[in-house]
Amino acid sequence: MRNQWSSFSFFLLVASKALAEDGISEKTILLGQTIGVTGTIAGPVKEMTEGANAYFELINSQGGIFGRKIDLRILDDKFDPKLTASNAESLIKKQRVFAMFQTRGTPHTQAVLALLKENQIPLIAPGTGATLFHQPINPLLFNVRAKYQTEVEKAIEHLSTTGVKEIGVLYVDDSFGLDGLEGFNNAMTARSLKPVTVTKFDRVKPDYQATADAVIKANPKALLIISSSKNTIEAIKAIRAKGSQMQLVTLSNNSSQSFIKELGPAGAGVIVCQITPAPNLSTTELGKEFKTAAKASGATVSYAGMEGFIAAKVLVEGLRRTGRNLTRERFIDALESMKKVDLGGLMINYNNKTHSGSEFVELTMIGKNGNFIR
Repeated sequence: MRNQWSSFSFFLLVASKALAEDGISEKTILLGQTIGVTGTIAGPVKEMTEGANAYFELINSQGGIFGRKIDLRILDDKFDPKLTASNAESLIKKQRVFAMFQTRGTPHTQAVLALLKENQIPLIAPGTGATLFHQPINPLLFNVRAKYQTEVEKAIEHLSTTGVKEIGVLYVDDSFGLDGLEGFNNAMTARSLKPVTVTKFDRVKPDYQATADAVIKANPKALLIISSSKNTIEAIKAIRAKGSQMQLVTLSNNSSQSFIKELGPAGAGVIVCQITPAPNLSTTELGKEFKTAAKASGATVSYAGMEGFIAAKVLVEGLRRTGRNLTRERFIDALESMKKVDLGGLMINYNNKTHSGSEFVELTMIGKNGNFIR
């Protein structure tokens, strides 16, 4: 009898330890997200979170992960880095989430790094491609999307090889803009090109008319715009309203149907970098899976939605590889075991020396009918 009770006590001890990790219960895995549900990037954020939720709902409908369903708690940071930090602190210290998921914005993700380190909380799929989150490696941060500088390189390569040499850059004056500017300078130097204009504007209080006047006066044949959705939209509208037909190029953070809709006629011909395969591409397993899940959940079929979907898929794959005994340490180890994993058309690569995830980048153009043309 003593041996039986000893065995039972040992079982209870093991079981209690297995459930001792914050955010883990017998039936749920609690995740936290702070993101701009309202504010200047609300449009693309809506599509991105719809895509992520489409995958989480699919997994939950199948019984979850080892019987545990995903519970994602979302707090609105209004695209304000200070509120991002405050929200993250609430999610980590009060709601005690197991992991953080898909912040949005470079200064915003920077704002949570100290909290992640202090509490040893992993962050999966930050919605930023800034190099500082890739190099040096952060053991708690797992990128999914390609680097912004890779996007910039691809854009400059395309322009220069098609004969466009007179290129300028317009960038927002924050850590996101500075990261893109560094990539721009490197790409131009590598091709022995000199920028026609290097113009910056304030993220919080931009003067679109003055900005448009400055870049038009410089007269580049192509202008790379490195900024968030709303600011990019207003800058493009101001440039087009003044009659300029220079080729405009922007990055994948502006890839959403809401971006196209808000641009209206001014969007035709704008080149947009993409960091996922086309969301409506039925020739890939990933495209088929996304379209099916989006239809079931009512999610928008867009590049932004696909980014959220892929981010959720990566997180779930890490949870599956961890097994039933779910701890943060084991989860991080499981993610690092994802060496060259094909998600069905997109390759993800992690190990203990890189958490960069994907290097996929391609260019699209906004057509007159309001769709992205590959």
